[in-house]
This record gives sequence, C-alpha cells and structure tokens, in this order.
Amino acid sequence: MRYMMLIYSKEVPGGHTPEDDQQIRNAHFSVMREATRKGVLLGAEPLAPTMTATTVRVENGASLITDGPFAETKEQLAGYYIIQCENLDEAIEWAGKIPTGCQGGEGCIEIRPMPGITARSESQSSGAVARNA
Repeated sequence: MRYMMLIYSKEVPGGHTPEDDQQIRNAHFSVMREATRKGVLLGAEPLAPTMTATTVRVENGASLITDGPFAETKEQLAGYYIIQCENLDEAIEWAGKIPTGCQGGEGCIEIRPMPGITARSESQSSGAVARNA
C-alpha cells in the first residue's frame, strides 16, 4: 500500500537560521536516502510557503480565486513523502523519521493511505461526464 506522509509545520516569520535550515535538509536527505536504498520511496518534495498559494473554489459554476491559503490554520502543509509500506505500522515508523520543523516550528506528520483509483471503461467514463455536464 502506498502511504502519503503529509508534513505539517508552523510557519514562523523569518524561519530558521541557515545552519538550522541545513540541518533539517540533511535530516530529510537522510530519510530519502534510506527509503531509496530500501526501494520504498515513490516521491518526496517540499512545498513553497503558504503566502505563495492560490486557492480556487467553484461556486455556482464560477471559479473564485483567492491568493494565499483558504483556511487559517496553526500548522501549514510544508511537503510530502509517498512511501510504499506493508502496513500502517511500517508507515508510522517512516513518519517518525521525517523532520517536521520545515517552515520554522515543530509540527506533525499526517499519514494517509493511497488506495488508488479503479480503472473505468471508456463507456463508464463518458457516461459520468454526460451526467455531470
């Protein structure tokens, strides 16, 4: 089963010192090297700060665009890992290795299974589009 590890961190104005930032990067590189060596890392990337976000909501068929994050939260999504694990216990072990102080303050890792999307035949897909049009 694929698991997405969502890294939530507290954005702090000014962030880390360059030394602390390098230490966090090194910790992430260590986790990525280990997961790559074991053949379970499927993806991992940081996200830009929330001030760079654009949120799109559709209301009555019209797109409403907002600069920045839509929700006010204490912790912001800082990045993610996608790791192939045998079970949730293994996913929890990997999550415990991922640094969470990415945007300036300690945070947490949210683990979400990725069950995938079942394949649809072309006729099923066309019918779904026609019903939603």
